[in-house]
Amino acid sequence: MESTTVKLYSLRYNNAKTYLVASLFIIGNLLLPQLFHLMPQGGITWLPIYFFTLIGAYKYGWKVGLLTAILSPVINSLLFGMPMPVALPAILLKSVLLAIAAGWAAQRSGHISIPVLAGVVLTYQVIGTLGEWAYIGSFYKAIQDFRIGIPGMCLQVFGGYLFIKYLIRN
Repeated sequence: MESTTVKLYSLRYNNAKTYLVASLFIIGNLLLPQLFHLMPQGGITWLPIYFFTLIGAYKYGWKVGLLTAILSPVINSLLFGMPMPVALPAILLKSVLLAIAAGWAAQRSGHISIPVLAGVVLTYQVIGTLGEWAYIGSFYKAIQDFRIGIPGMCLQVFGGYLFIKYLIRN
């Protein structure tokens, strides 16, 4: 598998650039789900609410990722009713886990690669699924992302790789 060195950042909360960059990724996480919700079951199949959280956290650090992870689902729910408020705790859990895992993996590896991104996605999904199962009490509902959302996980891994490698590599 090809590994590519890209310029990775670890922005701090006292840096205005952190909020500017996070705002751009939040906007992406507002627009992308709207596009996918035009398709039947587009949200639960393609998992678009996580896409820019992964990219933001990987490229700019866990702090940008955490802002994106928390604000994107909450704003989406308030503005568009999706995710539905009942689903918000599980989505917030997975979003926060994604931000932490992506920021940590980028810092540890120092490069972008498909295996590293696959590890990030599997990590947040497995731990998040266990947390969701504990919260809702239904294993069948908790594994929904693994039953229906495999295309979305692939989009995160391969789309995230291409986005970081070619569009925001500097």
